[in-house]
Amino acid sequence: MGLIGKLVGDLVAVLAMEITTDAVHISDLFVARELRRKRIGRFMVDELARLAKKMDRDRLIVDPPADAREFFRRIGFDGNEQQMVRVLR
Repeated sequence: MGLIGKLVGDLVAVLAMEITTDAVHISDLFVARELRRKRIGRFMVDELARLAKKMDRDRLIVDPPADAREFFRRIGFDGNEQQMVRVLR
């Protein structure tokens, strides 16, 4: 499953996920290079959080690559190099 982000009809972001019994696991998040640092990735993850709450899932989980760890920390994930979690309230 996944979410796609479009801007004026162009595909600009893709978020791949797996839904488990109590969480949603983000398996990949891609934002077009020229549009990075424009809050698109944050918007995609926030939208996923809203959907997860509607599905009664209480957390988002990601196994981030090294170059994405700081991004996930900035948007509310905690954890280590192997796995990061964002608890949904």
